Amino acid sequence: MHEQLLAALSTVNDPELHRDLVSLGMIERAEVTGGVADIKVNLTTPACPLKATIQADVTRAALTVGGVESVQVEFGAQVRTQATPPLPGVKNVIVVGSGKGGVGKSSVASNLACALAATGAQVGLLDADVYGPSIAHMMGQGGARVTANADKKMMPIAAYGLKFLSMGNLMPAGQALVWRGPMLHSAIGQFLKDAAWGELDYLIVDLPPGTGDVQLSLTQSVQLTGAVIVTTPQDVALLDASRAIDMFRKASVPILGIVENMSYFVAPDTGLSYDIFGRGGAQKLSQSFGGLPVLGEIPLDQEVRQDADAGRPSVLAHPDSPASQALWQVARNLAGRVSVQTFTGSLEPLPMA
Repeated sequence: MHEQLLAALSTVNDPELHRDLVSLGMIERAEVTGGVADIKVNLTTPACPLKATIQADVTRAALTVGGVESVQVEFGAQVRTQATPPLPGVKNVIVVGSGKGGVGKSSVASNLACALAATGAQVGLLDADVYGPSIAHMMGQGGARVTANADKKMMPIAAYGLKFLSMGNLMPAGQALVWRGPMLHSAIGQFLKDAAWGELDYLIVDLPPGTGDVQLSLTQSVQLTGAVIVTTPQDVALLDASRAIDMFRKASVPILGIVENMSYFVAPDTGLSYDIFGRGGAQKLSQSFGGLPVLGEIPLDQEVRQDADAGRPSVLAHPDSPASQALWQVARNLAGRVSVQTFTGSLEPLPMA
């Protein structure tokens, strides 16, 4: 019966990887007892965007086996890494960038990190915007200070189920940091390699705006899993986002997708939708680069701003709001893209078996 059940499950493909669950090693348990098929599927990420589809397909396939009357599907998750992990214990390093400031990049990065952590993944968040650090405040830990362990490694600060590091926790509030390029390079190296990150599925890196020293240091210091580009819909933001994409491509960093932030505004009193900054800019940017994926469109929402000011990520403070739901979907889509990247070494799905 076990072999018959495995044979049936070998007809079920992972919707993103386009390969069957058995050959991918995703079936941890497949037993039949008293007419009940007990199946455990290990997903490639706890934030799998197509979990419901996989469950339905597994159930349907198992019911084709003679003697199976009902199906119980349990899910686990094991985030995979590339052949050579980017950092000891860190499976994936994902940078969140933009060509310009003011597009909500740090808000997107912090909410994505919190959403991934809330699914059960082990997540780190690195504030690489050394001149304008904001992650410490957004995570409600502006007054915390970074300490060192017995091995003289920086200890990331814990908040909302993840670990983070920010220059905002190393410098007095409001004090300007006046450093040249070599000092920035050294600081980024220390944040990456002289910190006790432990075991992480994802290290999300919030980049400064532009295409400068920090971006160059990161691409030279660690093998990045990929980059997420945040933009708003208007043309002036798209021009700068194009430069960021071009920079990452020249550095051979895969583009995991584009996020359109402040995509539209829904008036709470009337329910009418307004395209304050235009709309569809991410799709336009995608097409100009041959069809890059758009991970999601996030509406302009006052609660997101209020939550950031209060040090409470919106995906946790107001998980059912339209903006938070959009951010949750972006996190799931991103996790799916990373799974494809780590399994195949590219952002193309596996060929059909």
